Parts: sequence; C-alpha cells; structure tokens
Amino acid sequence: MARILGIDLPRNKAMKVALTYIYGVGPHVSEKVLNKAGVDLTRNSSELTEEEVNEIRNALEGYTVEGDLRREVGLNIKRLKDLACYRGMRHKKGLPVRGQRTHTNARTRKGKAVAIAGKKSIKGMK
Repeated sequence: MARILGIDLPRNKAMKVALTYIYGVGPHVSEKVLNKAGVDLTRNSSELTEEEVNEIRNALEGYTVEGDLRREVGLNIKRLKDLACYRGMRHKKGLPVRGQRTHTNARTRKGKAVAIAGKKSIKGMK
C-alpha cells in the first residue's frame, strides 16, 4: 500500500482515482502529477514501486495539499468571521454562504429539522 503525504492510498484502484483521496487533489491535478512522474494512469496503486511513489511525492511538492491547504482554508474562514462581513456571519451561524435559499432545503448546513411545539393550529379551538 502506497503512503503519500500521510495518506494511505486505497488498494486496487487506478492511480488517477487513488490520488484523489488526498485533500486538494482532484482528477485534473491527479492526471498532471502522474504524467509528470511518468506513472501510467490506469495502473493499480498496489503495484507501485518505491521509486514511483517517490516520483509522485516529488511531483506533488508544487501543490498546496492536505494539512497546508486545510490550514489555509480554515484561516480564510476565520478571517471572514473576524471581519464580521456577510459571509463571515453566515459561517458563524452555520447557514449557506453562497446565496442559496433557506426557507426550505439547506438541511446540509442547518442540520436536522427541529419540530416547534404548538406550531400547528388545533382545529377545534378558536
């Protein structure tokens, strides 16, 4: 099993797919890195030699990935919160940041729906 940047790549997956398990590496970057390292895109991750793993590590040095990228994203969000701008306030409140509707939907950001006691009107009482 290949270990790159502290991530164990999954076995029996094509290298183009296996590299996407690294945070910050998508299909396009994965393809670029493998071409630069001279590794076949369809080759299984379990078949890699140690030299090929080192070539992939060297090719990934030019990219901001894993811990550095997570830290950078976290600092960007913290900066927005400290500025108390609209986007920062939405992050603080746990609401959608990019203009999506919240009247319905938005359950991914808002969490599970909570019932409000006594909200439905009772028909017999007026």
